[in-house]
Amino acid sequence: MRFIADFHIHSHYSRATSKQMNIVNLVRWGQLKGINVIGTGDFTHPRWFEELKEKLEPSEPGLYKLKSEFEEAIQAQVPQKCQQPMRFILSVEISCIYKKNDRVRKMHCLLFAPSFKVAEKINHELSKIGNIKSDGRPIIGLDAKKLFQLALNASPDCMFIPAHIWTPWFAVFGSKSGFDSLKEAFDELAPKITALETGLSSDPAMNWRVSNNDKYALVSNSDAHSPGKLGREANVFNTELSYFAIKNALEKNDLKTFESTIEFFPQEGKYHLDGHRACNLRMEPAETKKLNAVCPKCHKKLTIGTLHRISDIADRKPGIKPKNSRPYKSIIPLPELISEIKNVGVNSKTVQKYYHDTLNGLGNEFYILLKAPIAEITKCSGKELANTIDKMRKEDVYIDPGYDGEFGTIAVSNKKKAKKSK
Repeated sequence: MRFIADFHIHSHYSRATSKQMNIVNLVRWGQLKGINVIGTGDFTHPRWFEELKEKLEPSEPGLYKLKSEFEEAIQAQVPQKCQQPMRFILSVEISCIYKKNDRVRKMHCLLFAPSFKVAEKINHELSKIGNIKSDGRPIIGLDAKKLFQLALNASPDCMFIPAHIWTPWFAVFGSKSGFDSLKEAFDELAPKITALETGLSSDPAMNWRVSNNDKYALVSNSDAHSPGKLGREANVFNTELSYFAIKNALEKNDLKTFESTIEFFPQEGKYHLDGHRACNLRMEPAETKKLNAVCPKCHKKLTIGTLHRISDIADRKPGIKPKNSRPYKSIIPLPELISEIKNVGVNSKTVQKYYHDTLNGLGNEFYILLKAPIAEITKCSGKELANTIDKMRKEDVYIDPGYDGEFGTIAVSNKKKAKKSK
């Protein structure tokens, strides 16, 4: 069966995360978005782990579903055209801070467990090493390679994915503390890594420039800290619905079972270009190199973004598409498109009403953004939204790229005087 998965999210026990990120609300929002499998996130946090065990029950092998007594209450809030079965996969993001090869390394890593029993083993071992109670995404003073081995010791069925791999501050290839190859970071365990998460500030085409990573499946996830951010990136599978089928599709990097990804426009990511936010300075890699990566205003080091970092490691020119590369589509979330055409804030009552009316009339957000006929959108929600979605699908958009922690802007109109994408 074909299904959409978003593996990387956070619970309400993570810092800077919405209180609405509870398991029942995730079932509601997953259906609104059109997601079939969501990572639980944060399974190392004791209170979240208890909540998961209280409200979830086994479904297909290695996956979980909301217990019926909790699901009944939420389904009344989901439009009939959006209703579909929702599943969860046990996941957590862990921040590893350690020293290797005479440098301090900071890396975020995704772990996946096939059962509560295995997750409990991981939690028990990590509790001996660091504090897993203070944050849903714990900070552990452990080599990422050793974290991977710890997970494999708990079960060989565990999956390990380096998170948002190019992000400057906390990533395997990040400009601030990363490595130049997976082998350098993980030694003999590198071939056992399941996949690589490209992150919001890069897309598959950017990653294709690094041939050493061709063997790994490139996954895309939302890293959502609030329900409305679910599915801003996601993965499309066509296989049996189970933990082990997902694992097999990723390990084999099979285009038939792991079909495609749904992407943020990478320029909207907050680390796409280089720059210094404090000085309101953003620049392309070539300009950064001329300045020796030093801010001309304050003379501090510039933050090197994903585009620059990839070019440093790349052995292919931009635009080269490797054999067996996986297709992808870039989207702008529906509330942002509505906000643009209505010229009001994305969280305004006007946008929220228009959003839910559109879902009631057409179906889930992914269907509307990617598949609904333009004529159908016009009939239900008006010509202006239909034309806006049509332009988005054609990538006829205007762009102000993000840099140094500042999100970029992607717009279909030029009201914000952004630079048009080629």
